Amino acid sequence: MTDSFPRQQARTRRFSLGVPHSFRVSSDGSRVAFLRSRSGTDPVTCLWQVHVSTGQEELVADPAALEASDADLPAQEKARRERAREQAGGIVSYATDSEMSVAAFGLGGRVYVAGLAGLAGPAREIGARAPALDPRPDPSGSRIGYVCAGALHVIEPGTGEDTVLADPGSGHSAQFGLAEFVAAEEMGRMRGYWWAPDGSAILTARVDEAPVHRWYIADPANPARPATEVAYPAAGTPNADVALLLLRLDGSGVEVGWDRAAFPYLVTVSWDAGDPLIVVQTRDQLRMRLLRADPATGMTTLVREETDQHWVDIVPGVPALAGDGKIVWTTDDGGARRLLVASQEEHAAGTATPVTPATLNVREVLSVDGDAVLFTAYAAEPAEIGLWLYRPAGLQEVSAPGGVHSGTRAGGTTVVASRTLAEPGPAIRVLTGSPGDMDLAERARIASLAARPSLPAPHPDMFAAGGRAIRTALLLPSWHQPGSGRLPVLLDPYGGPHAQRVLAAGGAFLTSQWFAEQGFAVLVADGRGTPGRGPGWERTIWRDPAGPVLEDQVAALHAAAERNPDLDTGRVGIRGWSFGGFLAALAVLRRPDVFHAAVAGAPPTDWRLYDTHYTERYLGHPEEDPAAYDNCSLPLQAHLLSRPLLLIHGLADDNVVVAHTLRLSSALLAAGRPHSVLPLSGVTHMTPQEDVAENLLLLQVEFLRQALGMTPHPDADNGQRGM
Repeated sequence: MTDSFPRQQARTRRFSLGVPHSFRVSSDGSRVAFLRSRSGTDPVTCLWQVHVSTGQEELVADPAALEASDADLPAQEKARRERAREQAGGIVSYATDSEMSVAAFGLGGRVYVAGLAGLAGPAREIGARAPALDPRPDPSGSRIGYVCAGALHVIEPGTGEDTVLADPGSGHSAQFGLAEFVAAEEMGRMRGYWWAPDGSAILTARVDEAPVHRWYIADPANPARPATEVAYPAAGTPNADVALLLLRLDGSGVEVGWDRAAFPYLVTVSWDAGDPLIVVQTRDQLRMRLLRADPATGMTTLVREETDQHWVDIVPGVPALAGDGKIVWTTDDGGARRLLVASQEEHAAGTATPVTPATLNVREVLSVDGDAVLFTAYAAEPAEIGLWLYRPAGLQEVSAPGGVHSGTRAGGTTVVASRTLAEPGPAIRVLTGSPGDMDLAERARIASLAARPSLPAPHPDMFAAGGRAIRTALLLPSWHQPGSGRLPVLLDPYGGPHAQRVLAAGGAFLTSQWFAEQGFAVLVADGRGTPGRGPGWERTIWRDPAGPVLEDQVAALHAAAERNPDLDTGRVGIRGWSFGGFLAALAVLRRPDVFHAAVAGAPPTDWRLYDTHYTERYLGHPEEDPAAYDNCSLPLQAHLLSRPLLLIHGLADDNVVVAHTLRLSSALLAAGRPHSVLPLSGVTHMTPQEDVAENLLLLQVEFLRQALGMTPHPDADNGQRGM
């Protein structure tokens, strides 16, 4: 007897354990480092590398052998992992020098180093002050930077000499070298310091959270514990004050200057060669500047400015510097997000020409290897994410057609991670080719040790729904025979910005398929505002991330019902988490004629309670456009509820705080509207706890069955057995 799918999914952390990730290729292309746990149920991640010439894998560092654990994980590291949605333990991140000869990582607040290029000796602790955060070697590998108690340190592993480069001092609200909340949660910037290419200096963020309002997250199940104080920049309230300092190892330094009053957001820094490149953004996100900083004076020069009447998107991986000194960037042009590779002068003069066609939407720049730029992009089908390589000789799709692909590249070696509808997990190939050679040959494979789901393989019927061609997937029970009976429908969307659910990858539909096995026809749709369809599609939700999103879910449902007569539109449920939870609750409030029950997990019900950078991008400042906030406020629409609604929320959630659900519940009670609330004690936004994750699925199914008047089918998986 195998585990049931809910138990297996919980134990495997959504089948992420045992999957290789965080690839880094040595500068000569001979080795690939990566992280992976030892099995699909082992939550402790180890550091590995594979030798490209032989395909031989080598275990570099194992937390068990180091007798290190996450038992004493620093609070700031827990917060960082929450921002990164990291579900495993052990070595969850690492950094290397430029030649990838040494790796540094943290375990339990202590710093360890490991040799990667034939250096003698196993991984070892280097005696940094604890609790230490974000250790990073300098480009030569001779020194390690790290952060402790808000101070930026540099330690020499050989001698143990530890130097404090920046110290806020006792009682000061500033800290150095770490990312503030909105940078990590919304901008994708998980770090706060960057080594100079020659190792002589560090660029560090100085973050002062004194202006940020304090919130207090209590643990009602343990009333003896004091509430946790968090600095949370809710929409319309002050952000942290972020500056950038260039600190030299000889003790001198300068502040990097730009108009911080007009451009308060430090988006990212790139300093792999030459002078550092810095990206800053206005609070309203209508303008973004790419700056070059002078390391001697700290003065900045404008390289390029992007503007948009709605917002300017942050594209991961840019800016970057190509081997010939050209700056890699992206711009929205011709209805697509396009790649630019041009000199500083061309960027500044506005003469930089896109090197990708308007038929290709760039998603992320992954690596720059000499004059080669590796990036992901959407072509004709947004459910497919291709891996592309630009070189002056031409543009090349590295991945096979179809599927969802990613990777990295250095020294002429390219790692390609591919997911397809045929398999639930990834295939990781290592490719090499001669410089300028457009033909890449497979040299090695990196094994995934992920568990296989105890579930019939998903076979989604994927189609474009309605006049807006909404990408939609319909999943039916494996035991259902066409014409044998009508199935209640369960919509299973995210539906919001930055996340796609309809992807050409089998693993994307595992949970939806399990719900289908319970007797539902499950519908997943990516409507307006979701990625993959170009900037115009994403910006259609500006000032209204409710109406268009809900309309597209309804349109997808109607199209699916026309496509398949076995769908019973008289019994329609909807479930979702985070933005998907907001969408689920919105559906039963506004469209009870279509939706008959909803499960809303961790829903942002009152957008005035959500953070500045995300919320103000779509709704503006609440004082400038209060009507936009009121239009999307679920508590203000509580009196409309006439259908069963289950609200689920983790009481320890510091991203979408439980006040969202409590305020909606209070408004529903005041309006006399029955509803159910499931509070999760000690649970954050991720719900990583095994028992919680398992039983949440079972409880949702039971609620939906009762709300929709379902009688379990004799062939349905009741959630307690394997398949």
